[in-house]
Amino acid sequence: MQKIPATVVTGFLGAGKTTLIRHMLQNAEGKRIALVINEFGDLGVDGEILRGCGIENCSDDDIVELSNGCICCTVADDFIPTMEGLLARDPAPDHIVIETSGLALPQPLVRAFNWPGISTKVTVDGVVTVVDGKAVSEGRFAHDVAALDAQRAADDGLDHDTPLGELFEDQIACADMIVVNKADLLSAAEADELQTRLKAEARNSVQVLKTSMGALPVDVLLGQGVGAEEDMAARHEVHHHHHDDDDHGSDHHDHSHEHGHDEFESFVVTAPEVDDPEAFKAKLVAIIAEHDVLRLKGFAAVTGKPMRLTLQAVGPRIDSYFDRPFGSETRETRLVVIGQSGLDQAAITAAIQK
Repeated sequence: MQKIPATVVTGFLGAGKTTLIRHMLQNAEGKRIALVINEFGDLGVDGEILRGCGIENCSDDDIVELSNGCICCTVADDFIPTMEGLLARDPAPDHIVIETSGLALPQPLVRAFNWPGISTKVTVDGVVTVVDGKAVSEGRFAHDVAALDAQRAADDGLDHDTPLGELFEDQIACADMIVVNKADLLSAAEADELQTRLKAEARNSVQVLKTSMGALPVDVLLGQGVGAEEDMAARHEVHHHHHDDDDHGSDHHDHSHEHGHDEFESFVVTAPEVDDPEAFKAKLVAIIAEHDVLRLKGFAAVTGKPMRLTLQAVGPRIDSYFDRPFGSETRETRLVVIGQSGLDQAAITAAIQK
C-alpha cells in the first residue's frame, strides 16, 4: 500500500505559515488536501476562502469538509488520534498538511510518524520552515519578538528557557525546504545574501526559496518525497527539551489581496527518444544543479521500450519508473521544468535536447 504523504509546515509567529497554507488551499488543483491545525482560530481565514465553511462556529474536535474537496481538522487532544481519524476516511486524503504552532519544535512531531498505528500508512513528504525574511535579515527571528516571548510565557507546556535563536536553529536543522517569506520587503541584494546564509546553515540539498505572500506553486510545496521520519539523525536538535505540547499562536500579518506566482516560472521541453536512461538521468542531475531547477517532471521515450519512462526530480534527487505504454501518442520526451523566475530557458532546453 502506498503511504499518504504529509507535509509539516513550521515557523515562528508572523512568518507567514497561514498565508502559505491559505494560498495552497486556494490553488489545490483538485488535490484532496487534509489540513491539520492547532485551532480553527489560528487559520485566520474568512469563510469565503474555505468556500462557505463557517469555520468560526466549529468546535475544537471537529473535522470539517470543505467544498473544494479538502478537509480541515484540529489537533484536538492528541496528534495520533487525529491522524488515525484522517487515515480512516474514505476516500482518504491525497496529501496531509500539518501546521505546527509557532514555538513547537518540528523534530518531535516528525518522530511521531514512527508511531506503530500510523507508520505503515503515512510518511513525512517534507518539512517546510517558513521564515520572516525581513526580520531575519535584520537579526531578529520574528516581526514582533516581544509578542513571541509573551506567547511562550503564557503557555506552560513550552520550554521557557531556550533562547529563540536556538529554537530557530532547530527549525532550520529539521527543514527540507526553507521559504524566505516577505522577500518583497528586501532589496535583491539583501534577499540573495539571506538565501545564501540560510543555505549554508541548512543541511545539504535543502532548497531555500524566496517568495512574498506565501505564493508557492503547489507542485513545489508538495511532493518532495523525503521520508523525513526515517532520517532523524540528520535533523539534530540544538537542545533537547522535548515539549510536544502545541501553543495556539496565529499569524496576524496576513493580507487579503492575492498575489500570483511572479517569483516562479515553468516551461515544457520536448526532446527525441532517449537511448540510455541512466546517462539521461545523470545529465538531468547536472542541468538541475547548474541552473538551480526546483522541480522537473514528465516522461521520456526510451529506444526499444514500449512503455513511457516517468521522471520526477526534486532538487538533485531523481525518481523514475516505467508507467504505461505510449499507445498512439507520439514517442517523445516531454518534461516540465519549474524554478524561481529568471531561469535560462534557452540554455536548459538546449542542454536537455542535446
